[in-house]
This record gives sequence, C-alpha cells and structure tokens, in this order.
Amino acid sequence: MKRSLRTTCAMFVVFAMATMVLGGCASTSTPTSSTTGTTPPASTFKTAMVTDIGGLGDKSFNDLSWAGLEKAKADLAVETKVLSSKSIADYETNLTNLADAGYSPIFAVGFLMTDAVSKIASTTPDTNFGGIDIFFTNPPKNVVGLNFKEQEAGYLAGVAAGLSTKASFDARLNTKNIIGFVGGMPIPPVQRYEAGFVAGAKSVNPTVKVISLYAGKFDDQAKGKELGLSLISQGADVVFAAAGQTGIGTFTACQESKKALFIGVDSDQFLTLTNPGDTILTSAVKRIDVAVFSVVKQAKDGAFPGGQNLSFGLADDGVGIAPYHDFDAKIPQAIKDAVDKAIADIKAGTVTVPETLK
Repeated sequence: MKRSLRTTCAMFVVFAMATMVLGGCASTSTPTSSTTGTTPPASTFKTAMVTDIGGLGDKSFNDLSWAGLEKAKADLAVETKVLSSKSIADYETNLTNLADAGYSPIFAVGFLMTDAVSKIASTTPDTNFGGIDIFFTNPPKNVVGLNFKEQEAGYLAGVAAGLSTKASFDARLNTKNIIGFVGGMPIPPVQRYEAGFVAGAKSVNPTVKVISLYAGKFDDQAKGKELGLSLISQGADVVFAAAGQTGIGTFTACQESKKALFIGVDSDQFLTLTNPGDTILTSAVKRIDVAVFSVVKQAKDGAFPGGQNLSFGLADDGVGIAPYHDFDAKIPQAIKDAVDKAIADIKAGTVTVPETLK
C-alpha cells in the first residue's frame, strides 16, 4: 500500500508539472491586449564620450560632440552617456570606467586626450574609440582619429575679418586695420585655426595687422575676457576666438565694450551664446556632430572605421562658415562674394590653406 501510494503521488506530481508547462505554452502563444503595441526593449548598443576640461556648456566642440551622440540616440535608438573631465588626470579614469561599463565606441573629445586613448585602447581591444581632434600614429583597429581642416574654416573667417576691418558698416569698425585672435591652448587644431585666419585676412588685406594671444586654457572665461579687452585696447575691431569656454569671455569683452565684432568657433555661436545678435559677425564651424554621428552609425552597422585617421574639410562639408544672421543685411555684398570665392577656390584646389603660421 505504501509503495502504491508513493507511485500514485509521483504520477500526480508529473501530471501537475505537465499541466503547468502546457498552460504556460498556451499563454505565450496567444497574444493579449497587454503585449501588443508596447515599446520595444531598450537598445543594448551603448556609446559615450569623455569631455575635455572645457566640459559641456562650452558652446563649442564638447557640446557639438554631445549633439552628435544625442542625434544618434534619437535616430538610431542607442544608449548614450557623457563623463566630464575636471582635469587632465580624469581622462584615463573616465575612459576606463566607460569601457568597463560596456560603452563602445567611446569618444575622447580633444587633442589633450591622445595619450590616454592610446593607453586605454591597448588594454581594451574589444572597445572602440574615436578621438576628436586627435591624429594617431598607426592607430589600431579599435581606434579612429577624427580630424578637421580648421585652417580652411579659419581662412574664411579671416577673409571676412580682413575685409570688415576696412569697411564701415558698423560703428565699432575703426580705421586702424587691426584684427585679433584668441586661442585656448597652442595645440594643433587651434594653431590651424590661427594659421588659416591670418592667411585669409592677408589674402584680401595684405597690410592688416593680426594680433594673437593665448590663454593657456579652455575653461577660463575671465581670462578670455581679459585677452579680448587687451586686443580691443590695441585697436582690434574684429576678434576671432578658438578657445572653448575661454572664448565665451572674449565674446563678452566684445559685447560689453561695444568696440569690436566677434567671430565664433566650431559651432554657429550665434545660436548658442546669449544675445549675440549685435556682436557676432559669423562663426568658423566644424561639423563634429556629423562626424560623431557617422562613426556611431557605422559602428552599429558593424563597420567601425578603425585603424585610420579621418579628415573632414570644406570639400566634404566638414568645416565651413556660419551665416551672418543679424549682420546679413549690413555686411557689404563684396565681402560675402569674397568669402564665397574663397570657398570655391579651396574646394577647387586653387587655394591651399597653410596649417601653420609662416
């Protein structure tokens, strides 16, 4: 009897389990209103960036890089993240933390992260990295350098500034024939902007004097304002700043003194700075956002363009010059035509803009 009872119980358990399994199968094979039209699960593709010390809010290349990731988030349904660097010492830690968390590609924003990317990429070969404004020597397959021909955008800004300082379409333009440049740190991308700016100005105004000052940092608006006021005191009436957040201070100097027009950098800063209409003539732009989005899309499609350095210039719309916005009706047509001619000449190869000062 006991054995018979045990056998009966065992059969009952097997029957009960089978009923549960069959019931479970039936419930998953029949759609219900609660499972139709639901939001798809979040993407597991994760991409991120590490800012340079200028951080988000620089109205320049860090913000543009983030804009590229935000577009990827919206258009490609990827997960995005940003880690800000307060000092150079944060670079390796931020890159490592993102790699450990499964983000790839990771964008390092700024030339100063060259060594950090090279080091971390070598220890995390399964993670892809993109270096903004970084030219890598023999980059491995998990690294791509994203570089821009800043000298071409700077040249266009120089043409506009070199002709504007001789014009009289604004009361701030004086007769001294002097323009100014403020750089953040003397690194290649900034020096290319400066070289192009000087070359462009002198191509249309051979006697123009260009005064260049460097702040030594990208995150010091007070220093940027100080340098801007110094240039203005020396007679500069058009000032171009390639200096991240430091350049915002230079813009403030031009705006508050009412003695100089300002040329922005990287993004169209008319769209990002406060009340810029009476001060910003134009901006020298580079499409970091487009480059970042392109790399993310390629990576998601399984074709990360590693092992090389990419260069974006006027010919492929990687750099350019922003609209004149509130100055469009004021600036002489001759200046617009000169800028347009410079664009055509550079694209045609009849003008080659120097990358360094002569």
